[in-house]
Amino acid sequence: MMQKNVYRNIGITTSTILLAVLVWSFNEDLFQISKNLDVFASVYKEVNINYVDDINSAKLIKSGVDAMLDGLDPYTEFVPESEIEDYKLKYVSTQYGGIGASIFNRDKKVFVSDVFNGFPAQRADIRPGDQLVKINDIELAGKTNEQVSILLKGTKGAAIKLLVKRDDAAPVEKSLVRDEIKQPNVTYYGMVSGNMGYIKLDKFLENSADEVTTALVALKKNNPQGIILDLRSNGGGILQEAVKIVNLFVAKDVEVVSQKGKIKEKNFSYRTMSAPLEPNLPLVVLVNSRSASASEIVAGSLQDLDRAVIIGQRSYGKGLVQQTFTLPYNSLVKITIAKYYIPSGRCVQALDYTHRKDDGSVNKMADSSLHEYKTKDGRSVYDGSGVYPDIMIKQERFANITQALVGKLMIFDYATRFRNTHTKLSDALTYQMSDDDYNDFVKFLNGKDYNYSTNSEKLLTSLKTEATKEKQFGEIQGEYDILKNKLMASKKNDLQLHKDEIKQVLENEIVSRYYYEKGRYEVNFKYDKELAQAVKTMQDKNQLAAVLKGVGEYKIIGKPQLAAVAIKKGDKTDEIDQ
Repeated sequence: MMQKNVYRNIGITTSTILLAVLVWSFNEDLFQISKNLDVFASVYKEVNINYVDDINSAKLIKSGVDAMLDGLDPYTEFVPESEIEDYKLKYVSTQYGGIGASIFNRDKKVFVSDVFNGFPAQRADIRPGDQLVKINDIELAGKTNEQVSILLKGTKGAAIKLLVKRDDAAPVEKSLVRDEIKQPNVTYYGMVSGNMGYIKLDKFLENSADEVTTALVALKKNNPQGIILDLRSNGGGILQEAVKIVNLFVAKDVEVVSQKGKIKEKNFSYRTMSAPLEPNLPLVVLVNSRSASASEIVAGSLQDLDRAVIIGQRSYGKGLVQQTFTLPYNSLVKITIAKYYIPSGRCVQALDYTHRKDDGSVNKMADSSLHEYKTKDGRSVYDGSGVYPDIMIKQERFANITQALVGKLMIFDYATRFRNTHTKLSDALTYQMSDDDYNDFVKFLNGKDYNYSTNSEKLLTSLKTEATKEKQFGEIQGEYDILKNKLMASKKNDLQLHKDEIKQVLENEIVSRYYYEKGRYEVNFKYDKELAQAVKTMQDKNQLAAVLKGVGEYKIIGKPQLAAVAIKKGDKTDEIDQ
């Protein structure tokens, strides 16, 4: 009996000590918080009073807060009152009052870069390439894009006056009325080759699931043989919208994603809530290295549930969930509160922000630390590296000359000239640039600066630099000069060598001047390798079944040590691009 009391007293004593330690630790935390806030406020006060020049208080505080959050992750951020409206446009809403045009700065002048079909700018015949000289009699020369954007935006129904200059003609005054500019989440949908329905979803903001539903209902009227959901370069958005979109293709009461963090009350499991609109049609999801967050929830969940074939390149790898918290004075902070996990149990997060290197850089999840998970029907998938496609398509990059022509605005300028001298163009789906027009483009480039360096030139320059450091350049200068001259002669042929891809970019820019964003998609369909593979896969019932059932090479998806293994796509074998 006495021994039991001793043990009971020891237990009470231990609990008391533990409670005291917890109270002390809690009080210590509160003290440290109070102490550091007091130090921060005192530093700010002394700087504000004593600094030699006047300071911008709001900017100083924001810099301090930004520095505090910088060590966490790129998605945890402070938004002051002055930036709230821009934040809402970027992350919450797609609506604002304006004229429906985007602008850019060039040589301290403001030009129109794009016009949206059906909005005031397009109705007033304002075109890409036009210079905006004045807005409501305010001179724009020297103003930043942000300053001009503020002048263009305003209340729906409010009048706005623009002075517009085209080519060498005299400026023309145009009177417009601002409209509500609602940028759709679904930027295109329609039927493509093979009688397949195609939906391009650009972002997951409010109403994105409704827009995908509308597109899907419209496509189903054409009795499609399959559906292609294009999430390439979609950076994500609202998690709940992703769940609703998955629900269009997956049965009711199926887990799509769960979020888990430090605070248990914020841990949720999201399940499908209703019967699917299309549970049976073959489905392909297109992704690339810029498909992130909500895009990865949709692609990864449909892959884990063996409902869709994923085609493209490995996705970005953002498995973090953010929540916004309201702060005083109409500001807010967006904080990463959890990681999300798709049905197999894996998290796609690729960067480890918690364990940074000594220099502050972020580690990528090591291949050796990745874990294997199973899809619904037993295929192997892996965490820590984004969503790996079932069918990998090697991403091709444009040649240096093509990138230079785009970057130096040669493509843009020629399309501007083309539109101003050609009143009509055949429809976007069938348009192909003629050789005569391409030769005209080559002549257009005469005397213009679009200088660029090839990879060979960069290597040659590096060789000269190293040889000079080692005092050996004199010995090889003769050979160096011969090789340099040969490279320069070869470079002169680049406009013909890369003619096909340059024509592709020209067609895209020219068609957009007549058929806007819709035209860009349609003219590019014939060049889209991922789209072609999607159609081919859904037409090949044997391959489709093999992928979804994990037969042969499709049993394991994205295993690190398989990254260098060649995969066969039709008659061509490409190495998986890591």
